[in-house]
Amino acid sequence: MSQTQTQPKPPAADVQPAVFVRMAAVVRMTGLGRSTIYRLMAEDKFPSPVRLAKRAVAWRRIDLEQWSAGRPTVSH
Repeated sequence: MSQTQTQPKPPAADVQPAVFVRMAAVVRMTGLGRSTIYRLMAEDKFPSPVRLAKRAVAWRRIDLEQWSAGRPTVSH
């Protein structure tokens, strides 16, 4: 009788579903205005959105968090 070993599956905590954020929430999260966000996107200085539908886009929360973490901080 032969035994087949299966590879252990990674814990579910390691695999996180993508969380998408729409423009209104991006504005609240970043404190930036819509036009500033679009200008930064044009300059490749802000994460690109993902198309959800024909006329709907959103940003991946992880991309926004990484972008925010990489911004310089101002100390007074």
